[in-house]
Amino acid sequence: MNVELDFGAVLARWPELAWGTLGTLWLALCGMILAMIIGVAGVAVRRSNSRIGAGLVIAFVELVRNTPFLVQIFFIFFALPLAGVRLDPTTTAILALGLNGGAYAIEIIRGGVESIPKGQSEAGFALGLSRADIFRLIILKPALRAIFPSLASQFVLLTLMTSIATSISAFELTSVAQRIDGDTFRSFEVYFTITGIYLVLSWLLMTGLAAIARLSFNYPTK
Repeated sequence: MNVELDFGAVLARWPELAWGTLGTLWLALCGMILAMIIGVAGVAVRRSNSRIGAGLVIAFVELVRNTPFLVQIFFIFFALPLAGVRLDPTTTAILALGLNGGAYAIEIIRGGVESIPKGQSEAGFALGLSRADIFRLIILKPALRAIFPSLASQFVLLTLMTSIATSISAFELTSVAQRIDGDTFRSFEVYFTITGIYLVLSWLLMTGLAAIARLSFNYPTK
């Protein structure tokens, strides 16, 4: 049986695909920002003297890393309303992405911070630097340089995970593709097209992050 492909029916809906792509980027960007906030805060709490706080951070990381993202987003969207917390699909998607990415960011950032020898901090104190300067110049910046590739990969993964948000009807690229598929019955053409869009988004994101790394961390280590 010969199947005639018709990409014209899909490409004619390019404005919708463009808006869907922007929706995906918006979810990814907000999720990344929230993930970084959670990551830095989580590391700060875990390195503090509070055993309860550190224990809660560890429990959060283990809970998120050992449960499927789909279950997490369903829990926020369908289960939390039973406790009186109702969120719209977009807010739910951003929160779920931020929490999921934050759990991984905590471990990535913690690994980078702990890789900095304690002797460097002690040298900073000996030079009369403040705790803020020591953290910013001696601990955080070298740690970020070491972990940036891992964070970049996590951000790309988070961008691709936005497609799962279509399960709660959040507006993003995959939800737009499903609507176009339902209207045109051109499943192959629709999903082939958005596969290409996701590939381009991933490549652009990795290229942009690599450029940021070159500009921000272009200094000698010795």
